[in-house]
Amino acid sequence: MQDIKSPISKVASVLKIRSEGMGLRATGRVLGIHKNTISKWERLFGDQKETLMLYSFCHEFVSLVFEGDELYTVVNNRIDASASEGWTAVIMERSSRFIVDQRCGTKDATLFESVMSTVYEYLSRTGDLFFFSDGERRYDNTLFAFCAQALHNGKPGRPPKTLPRGVKVRVKNKGDQNHKSGPKRKKYQAPHKEHPETNQELNESEIHANHVEANNAAMRRRNSTFRRRTNTYAKTTSGLQRTLDMYWVIHNFIRTYWTTGQVPAVAMGILCAPLAIEDILMMQK
Repeated sequence: MQDIKSPISKVASVLKIRSEGMGLRATGRVLGIHKNTISKWERLFGDQKETLMLYSFCHEFVSLVFEGDELYTVVNNRIDASASEGWTAVIMERSSRFIVDQRCGTKDATLFESVMSTVYEYLSRTGDLFFFSDGERRYDNTLFAFCAQALHNGKPGRPPKTLPRGVKVRVKNKGDQNHKSGPKRKKYQAPHKEHPETNQELNESEIHANHVEANNAAMRRRNSTFRRRTNTYAKTTSGLQRTLDMYWVIHNFIRTYWTTGQVPAVAMGILCAPLAIEDILMMQK
């Protein structure tokens, strides 16, 4: 709230309306506020993401289950989806519905490295880490590049690389499973070699990304840049990321998730009680 002359209650009301899916210009018309002023408030509010993320990095976890998926929107002009900057990679913790990270950009290695670097931060803070991807193999390839370790087994030659002990990754094979040519593919696959001391007991019914897909559907309702009622959903990538950061803060620390009945940060054990928008607005970076 530094250098902001508007009452804190007014700023909080604007952010609450924006978090429920109303567009930037529509919010400005209804409340009589310039759209650039609302963008500034959203940017300052979203900047608290790094501060709040430190809370999760200060805790130790017994076990974590992450799901990874992507959703797409148009940025600036309609071009081929493979070249668009409107791809958003989302990582969610399953039991608490805590959004670990979400980043937007072109669907390339840089985008997946940005979100998987956050997952890598949790490796040293948990005993067991599961990661499930619904067909996108760049998640596990990036994670393997970050944390692969040499397995010294006493045999001659270069020691093979495996995932760290306790880390399991499963990817769903998309496409026809009963194709005629070649052997039948498994529905789920471990794309990289895992540590021999890692417990391999994992039911196939547990390998899915349904929770993050449900969150993607909710995001399309509550984030106006993903709505399909206009030809251009987001003007710039920075504007899209601004809305994603605001959504991350509200989803994890303020809004009660309807399935669990708890705020995700409270369900994950990061906080004892949920925060209010006013509390976050008055936080120091």
